[in-house]
Amino acid sequence: MPKTWIFDLDDTLHNASKHIFPVMNRAMTQYIMDELEMDEHAAHQLRQHYWRIYGATLKGLMRHHGIDAHHFLKETHAFIDLPNMVVQVKQLKHMLKSLNGRKCVFTNAPRDYAIRVLEILNIADCFALVFSVESTQFHAKPSARGFAMLLRKLNVRAADCVMLEDSLPALMTAKRLGMRTVWVSKKVQKPNYVDYRINAVLALTHLKL
Repeated sequence: MPKTWIFDLDDTLHNASKHIFPVMNRAMTQYIMDELEMDEHAAHQLRQHYWRIYGATLKGLMRHHGIDAHHFLKETHAFIDLPNMVVQVKQLKHMLKSLNGRKCVFTNAPRDYAIRVLEILNIADCFALVFSVESTQFHAKPSARGFAMLLRKLNVRAADCVMLEDSLPALMTAKRLGMRTVWVSKKVQKPNYVDYRINAVLALTHLKL
């Protein structure tokens, strides 16, 4: 049976840290300041606290403050200048097309943003499925519930999947479920639940999977 390739989006398929994450993080901090009437320092601390505990700021805001998920995502991902913020990756489409098997995107980002980024990168047509945070009913990675929903949607066993991610907690869940794991990171030391480490997604062509 052909493999199913599961790709994270931000900082896996493209470099979101350069232009997108700084703006997104400021927008999330501002959102918390406005909605929870906090000063900037307290809002920043709370955002990071929830990200560390839950792997996603939104999950903490929903669980502890009753924040409306759709409103939060709309307000924090409204990038007017997104085409100029996405860092293009040469040969990315060629590399994706060369992989045998189904390919999907599994992201904690909202669907509209994910689709926009994939279209700007000109790789939207490479993927059979875009599984966004809405698709998981807001059980964002690294929650095993979101992974289980994805596997049901794909109608595939975890053992037949390869997961590419920059986030170690998400890869830990993927490995626990039985997937093969590829960490996209420039860090040298890899934990034992990571099967392979590559500096950038294009290096996937050199792996024998």
